[in-house]
Amino acid sequence: MSHACSLRVAKLLNFGAVSTPSLLRSSRVHLHFAVKSFSSKIQMENGMGDNPRGALVVLEGLDRSGKTSQASGLLSYLEGQGLSAELWRFPDRNTCVGQMISSYLSNKSELDDRTIHLLFSANRWEKRTLMESKLRSGTTLIVDRYSYSGVAFSSAKGLDTEWCKGPEIGLLAPDLVAYLDIPPQKAAERGGYGGERYEQLEFQKKVAQHYEMLHDPTWKIVDACLPMEEVAKQLREIVMDCIVNCRKGKPLTELWQRNQEGVGGGAGFLSVLRSCPGRS
Repeated sequence: MSHACSLRVAKLLNFGAVSTPSLLRSSRVHLHFAVKSFSSKIQMENGMGDNPRGALVVLEGLDRSGKTSQASGLLSYLEGQGLSAELWRFPDRNTCVGQMISSYLSNKSELDDRTIHLLFSANRWEKRTLMESKLRSGTTLIVDRYSYSGVAFSSAKGLDTEWCKGPEIGLLAPDLVAYLDIPPQKAAERGGYGGERYEQLEFQKKVAQHYEMLHDPTWKIVDACLPMEEVAKQLREIVMDCIVNCRKGKPLTELWQRNQEGVGGGAGFLSVLRSCPGRS
């Protein structure tokens, strides 16, 4: 790794210096939307006031549950309806931190379980400011994996669930989590299975159990064993409903903030680091 990259990673992992900007509370804009069907375009009744914000939609699920294919199809659908939308994936392997993660996932390097968990979280923090800016400008983000994956996979390796949540506190909370539900055995039968570090049947069974413990009211469960077209149809319906709610003035919130009142991202990182073995 280059010297410049090392400095950047060190800065990202200096979590005491990471600050979480306070979320601005936007004035509520009263809008009325006419939706003829779930495939209808969302239109403002008048053009006055601030632009309505975009929705943060996260697709979660076991490896080979179909997230990537469905996320790409969903993006095309939303763009076809005239909506501003982008597809994001975590880990983002194009960043400096993401390149380290990619090497680890490809079995080209070895890292301590806590180290790789913090790197995954840092990868999300790299995009946090841009994510908020995109949402406030009216762009809907379809995100292939987010903090829930980080917690489910790390806790499946034996790390404490609350410890795993710590570095994520202060990231933006999704407006919708669509969980593509598939039995681990079925996922293992799909093409390409086993190509990366975590694609092992017994481990995926553990991941599925930890995903179940993370379910909250923002989650919608979609049967990923259904034909792809049916899965896509269900996703379109729930995502369009989510976008409507966000455009009506649903405020942005921070992930798991209620569980640790008053703790922002930087403070959360510090508490996590202090709990690591060997740190006073």
